[in-house]
Amino acid sequence: MLPPLSRSRLVKRTVYTTFGLGAAYLADTELNASAVTRNLRTLGTCALISADYKLNFTPGHADRIPAIHQRVADRMYNLFTSNGGLYIKIGQAIGANAALMPAPFQQKFARLFDDAPQIPYPTIARVFQREFNKSPQELFAYFDEQAVASASVAQVHKARTWDGDWVAVKVQKPDVGRQTSYDLMAFRAVMWAFEKWVFDLPVYFAVDFISSHLRAELDFISEASNAQRTAALVASEPRLAGKVHIPKVYPEYSTKRVLTAEWIDGVRLSDREALGRVVGEKLPETGGGMFADTVHDEKKNGIPESMHHVKLRGGMHAIMHTMVELFSAQMFDWGFVHCDPHPGNIIIRARPGSSSSSKSSSKPVLRDPQLVLLDHGLYVTIRPTVKRQYASLWRALLTSNWDTIRNVTESWGVGEAGLFASAVLMRPVKIDRAKGSSSPAESANGDPGKELNAYEQSVRMKERLKRFLVDTDKMPKELIFLGRNMRIVQGNNQSLGSPVNRIKITAYWASRSLVTTHERSTRAWWAHLDARELWRDILFRTAMFSLDIVFWVSKIRQRVRALLGLTNGGFEDELERSVRGFARSTFGVEVGPGAFEG
Repeated sequence: MLPPLSRSRLVKRTVYTTFGLGAAYLADTELNASAVTRNLRTLGTCALISADYKLNFTPGHADRIPAIHQRVADRMYNLFTSNGGLYIKIGQAIGANAALMPAPFQQKFARLFDDAPQIPYPTIARVFQREFNKSPQELFAYFDEQAVASASVAQVHKARTWDGDWVAVKVQKPDVGRQTSYDLMAFRAVMWAFEKWVFDLPVYFAVDFISSHLRAELDFISEASNAQRTAALVASEPRLAGKVHIPKVYPEYSTKRVLTAEWIDGVRLSDREALGRVVGEKLPETGGGMFADTVHDEKKNGIPESMHHVKLRGGMHAIMHTMVELFSAQMFDWGFVHCDPHPGNIIIRARPGSSSSSKSSSKPVLRDPQLVLLDHGLYVTIRPTVKRQYASLWRALLTSNWDTIRNVTESWGVGEAGLFASAVLMRPVKIDRAKGSSSPAESANGDPGKELNAYEQSVRMKERLKRFLVDTDKMPKELIFLGRNMRIVQGNNQSLGSPVNRIKITAYWASRSLVTTHERSTRAWWAHLDARELWRDILFRTAMFSLDIVFWVSKIRQRVRALLGLTNGGFEDELERSVRGFARSTFGVEVGPGAFEG
């Protein structure tokens, strides 16, 4: 036994240690927004993940690998949801690229919604005092103390200005600013450890680029500037003006942590039932894409009173056609791309001033639809050289110009042109063997027909990805966010039953951007033709005819199956099945049916 003096010292030390740890925890919670606690949670979780893979990911334990993937997916999901804030954004970025990750990751990250409990009104009032030296009631004629929406970074309140305008006031949660530097520091450390020690994969190269854009997303002055710039670009494009609306920003009511913009009444793209009613169409019973989780109701606000007796012209086709054209213009013409076009950030309303009188008061009034784009915090600017290369790549993919495909991918440090082309188009692409490259499926490690165990699947995927990212210094970092945009738009189209040929519309904008100059002018696009590219554009349009045939055959098949009461999959669903087969043959990986949900 310990002598009495030693026991007394031990008790004192235990009490002092407990008190010290408690005081440190309290100080971190109250003064530091739990930043240290969150980082310790992050480092602890990543240490467990690393140890799990190092100890159990071996050829002799192949039967245990599915269980490892499940444990790791659970730990990562719990970490992101427990920490909230930027961790949700980082988790969503991982989820947007989860198609070739093990099934547990696909399933977990598909449910990672950016929702959070709203902070109490007194906290919001303190933010206004710091930013404006006024309370919300002093700044606005009316301010709803109850938030209409709350996410991990900010929440939105409805208000009315003294001029009588209804506005949406987005208020950043105070803890987020204090947590950001710590969160990004932890993100950097974890990516370095995963690249150098755990997975031996090039993942650290994108850390600076991603971190800078996540920081910019928290600057509401920058978000206001993005919205105003996009509104000007839309107004200058005759093919989009009137069809797309960017809510007006109120600079006098906006700061770095408070953003005030025009209030918009309409139907969110995420509310499939309400959207189907206002366009007069029956949507597929089970929508893929971004609507896979039908129990998630936070973004479903129904039909506003102003649209109760309105029917929108053109149906889902008009809505999706405008959406694909908008983001194609951003990628190939403007070089300024909104990177978070998920359904909660898109509202569909009747275009102001577009009403047609109805002969019967019982019949709905026909109106043109207008797409309203929200949340302009996350944008990426594409360098002119990369923009032209990306457009050239798209056109080359559709016309089987293998030399251009290889030239572009090699200049970007990409080692496998076929795999990259499949990621861009989101459909399987096989480079012509006669041109010196085998098909992706045939060039995979080992026999593509061989059934692989879980360990062999993971090793094959890792080796293929390492050959894919040959020189990360050359790779344009913009592609990270371009891919995110493309996948979300693809998911939106899939969810609405594939009403448009997304690939064709995108490819047309890519080709047209190569044959026109982009001086600011009121002249039509054909007035800026570049004769050097015109002949290639004619060949491209000829090649696109075959894609159109495939799309319409798919639409006919979809309608026939609907009449017979069978599963009503569309063009995007068929592409998804093809990509799943491609992943199976290329990587030996079984990709779940929900992996391509934007």
